[in-house]
Amino acid sequence: MPEAELPPIAILCGGLATRLGALTAGVPKSLLPIAGEPFLAHQLRLLAASGFREVVLLCGHLSEPIRAFAGDGSSFGCHVRYSEDGPVLLGTGGAVRKALPLLGERFVLLYGDSYCVADYRAIDRAFVASMKLSLMTVFRNRNQFDRSNVEYADGMILRYDKRSSDDRLEYIDYGVNAFRAEAFAGWEEGPFDLSALQADLLHRGELAGYEVPERFYEIGSVAGIESTEELLRSRAGTREPLIARND
Repeated sequence: MPEAELPPIAILCGGLATRLGALTAGVPKSLLPIAGEPFLAHQLRLLAASGFREVVLLCGHLSEPIRAFAGDGSSFGCHVRYSEDGPVLLGTGGAVRKALPLLGERFVLLYGDSYCVADYRAIDRAFVASMKLSLMTVFRNRNQFDRSNVEYADGMILRYDKRSSDDRLEYIDYGVNAFRAEAFAGWEEGPFDLSALQADLLHRGELAGYEVPERFYEIGSVAGIESTEELLRSRAGTREPLIARND
């Protein structure tokens, strides 16, 4: 019996990518060439191979080249739709809130600069079983790949703090999140950061945690680009994305 399809997944593609300077002066970060082709191609193939069929790209800055490249997603094995910020950039939270009509009651969220080799089905099952409004995946980073920002123990997120740094913050938000649309109730239309919503959900006891064993890859920094390029070049020519299974 075939596995059930995963819920829709949203990819945040609307940021200004100011950390990368001239590299993204006229190119959206999602289309930076990595291992011989735009990064978004690697993402979409990974997600399709993981079981996602419905993808919503949340676009803002330089959205037209993204639309022209990804199209309807059929060449990558999925169906792609688009949600546009409009004249005012909405931030990560505001962009997701605007896209809710396309995402439905339950969905997964990924950042546009992240290549996450994770067991997405296990993450979705854990989210459903948690009966919470949101789930954050975490990785025991210990400040290795970026500054850690999560205190996590016994399957629970105890603290999410992107400003502080102490020994209890051993984990980092991995980059794969799950939400119910209800999590955004009470948040008005307009710009806001997703981390503010997640901090509120944690305070209300509505943020589940799920630890992933695999490290994350990203193209939001020069060092991240180098490690992601190395990973994907090692797979060049196979056209078979890395897939993780935790069970």
